[in-house]
Amino acid sequence: MSRFLIVVPPMVGHVQPTVAVGRELARRGHDVAWAGPEDVVAGALPGDLTLLPVPLSRSLSDAIGSRAPDRRGPAALKHLVAEFLLPLAHDMLPGVQDAVRRFMPDALLVDQQALAGVAVAEALGLSWATSATTSATLSDPVELLPKVREWADGLQRDFLRSAGVDEQVAAALDLRFSRHLVLVFSTEVFVGGSGFPDHYVFVGPSVDVEGGAHTPFAWDWLRGDGGDAAPTVLVSLGTLNGHNGGRFFAVAIEALAGMDVRAVVVAPPDLVGSLGGAPNVLVAAQVPQLALMPHLSAVVCHGGNNTVCEALLHGVPLVVAPIRDDQPTIAQQVVRAGAGVRVKFRRVGVDELRQAVEAVLTDPALRAGATRVQASFSRAGGARAAADHLERVPAPARR
Repeated sequence: MSRFLIVVPPMVGHVQPTVAVGRELARRGHDVAWAGPEDVVAGALPGDLTLLPVPLSRSLSDAIGSRAPDRRGPAALKHLVAEFLLPLAHDMLPGVQDAVRRFMPDALLVDQQALAGVAVAEALGLSWATSATTSATLSDPVELLPKVREWADGLQRDFLRSAGVDEQVAAALDLRFSRHLVLVFSTEVFVGGSGFPDHYVFVGPSVDVEGGAHTPFAWDWLRGDGGDAAPTVLVSLGTLNGHNGGRFFAVAIEALAGMDVRAVVVAPPDLVGSLGGAPNVLVAAQVPQLALMPHLSAVVCHGGNNTVCEALLHGVPLVVAPIRDDQPTIAQQVVRAGAGVRVKFRRVGVDELRQAVEAVLTDPALRAGATRVQASFSRAGGARAAADHLERVPAPARR
């Protein structure tokens, strides 16, 4: 049996897909542990799983989730690399080194935004696989801006060298993609591409069915009076963007309050105030999202990869209002797959959003598109397929 260390950044959406994979590996007799910043990862990781905490400086911890959502294009990419990914890599490096010394893994599964995991694996000659929690990374956002790519690559290679990686190895390495295995938690049907290298494996969503199952929810409200239930619509901006959604939530609540639907809006109650007063609108700070999916007819969201994939795993079409980072690419994938419609987060009005929700509720073509993606997800294999491929990651060349 082998020992697998899963290295994750302090972002819930990047931890969640690894949980089911880790559980599957453990069921097969492997030893599995996670390494990541405790403040976030401990809350996203079920208590029965092993976390090796990676200390994070308070200044960087405070900055997580507060990155400006209005940056776009090259400015957004420069900010992501210089102000987030590299400071995070430097901060996590000693903790990941310590976790590897303590756990002595045979291989690492490293999230694309946990660059410290790549640096430690390469410095020690350990095999590592990429956890591509978002398929947006499969297309290079700066492929038409070579100077930006050259700048970003230079900073990351400097980091590798400072972490003890051989100069020639650092020069040849792409930190985003392992040369052994890239686990993509999506499918080519949804991504819309083809001709990927053989070691890029599309396993579809990896979902921990136990996750969030005990989160309280007003199930009686959802069931209504026992008659014909109105369609149920979920509105969510994910774990990092809710605090930026005051205007959007107000628009969504007004739009849905005027429709024959039941609407579940996941938002900080103090952010929306009395806006959720309509009898068909329920505002909650948290919901058991995965448990809700079989009851939903539509999802309105920001284009977060986990929410989108969970919806499509259940054949639920979407209204997508991307805010930043990979979300515009995910939204484009939804539209290209014919599984939903896209609106502008900052500019959408009540009437436009109401029309978008009506479209995904009533247009059979959008429902059919969601069903096509759902079928591709079911065929892909999920966590079991991911574990199959991880078991075949080659043994390290040196220790």
